[in-house]
Parts: sequence; structure tokens; C-alpha cells
Amino acid sequence: MLEFVRQRFAESIQVKQAAAEMLAFEIAQAAVEIVCSVREGKKVIFCGNGGSAADSQHLAAEFVGRFQMERAAVPALALNTNSSAVTAIGNDYGFDDVFARQTAAFAQEGDIFVGLSTSGNSESIVRAAVVAREKGAFTIGMTGANGGRLAECVDIALRVPSECTARIQESHITIGHIICELVESEVFAHAVA
Repeated sequence: MLEFVRQRFAESIQVKQAAAEMLAFEIAQAAVEIVCSVREGKKVIFCGNGGSAADSQHLAAEFVGRFQMERAAVPALALNTNSSAVTAIGNDYGFDDVFARQTAAFAQEGDIFVGLSTSGNSESIVRAAVVAREKGAFTIGMTGANGGRLAECVDIALRVPSECTARIQESHITIGHIICELVESEVFAHAVA
């Protein structure tokens, strides 16, 4: 068991090191887009399914609450957290539209849309990304190595170089934390830490 534990840590570290080398520019670019949007009083909209739903909720909370510094709240929401909307839309329109319908309701020009899908092929996330672009939002996809269909329909695709769902999700939350810290440091440079 000890060797198993060490092996999983090593795998996670290896994927994160590869992501750091391959995605640094795109991560910084995503942070710049969010900084510009937040400075204009716009919001960040997240969505994901399963573990990616949890990551969406986690990252939205970091923006609304705080990450590492005391500062004003950043408007952000995770579409998967409204169970009444998700179940009503899923029942009336089908699960593939649970995020697209909410995106149509909430996304505005200049907002940021962040869709998380380890495969990049979650239909509910792809449809929401398409609607977000139609509404004038800047779109970011957080995916795995292949990128799937999501990578083809977003402005920035953050493709974690792995096929393993667990390793991809671990890297997604690291990327999200890096972006949160960059946004805080740029938007609230003079806030009390």
C-alpha cells in the first residue's frame, strides 16, 4: 500500500509538471481575460458534471469568498449548484440542456464562461459553451489531453496532458487555484492581505 500511495503522488506530480510546461501561457492568458472581465464588473460562470461539478462549485466559491487575500467579492457562479434548475431543465428539456439553458439566462457580453469536462465531450458542457459564445462571453474549457469537442468551441482550451480522470481533475483544481491567485493579485493589488 505504501508503494501504491507513493506511485499515485508521483503520477499526479508528473502530470502537473507537464501541465506547467505545456499550459503556462494559456493559463496566464485565461487569467488576463478574467482580470479584464472582473474589472469591467462582469461575472465568471462555471459548470461541470460529477467531480467537475464539485470543482466548478469550489472555484466559484474562491472568487465570491476569497482565495488568499481580503478583498471585494468577485461575481461568480456554478450552474450545477441550482438543483431545482438542473432537475427542472433536465426533466423538461433533457440533461444535455441543463447548463445551456442557464447560460442563456445568465451569460452576458464580456462575461467569462469556464466549462470543465475531463473528456471534453460532455454534451451538457459543450452546448453551454456554444451558447456562452453566442451571448458574447469569453469561453475557457478545462479538459484532458484530447480536448474533445469542448476544445474546438472555446477561446482557450486548457488541455491537461493526461487520459486519467483523477489526474486531470487534480490538475484542474491546481490550475483554478493559480488563476484565482493571479486574478486576486492583479485586480486587488492594494487590498489588505
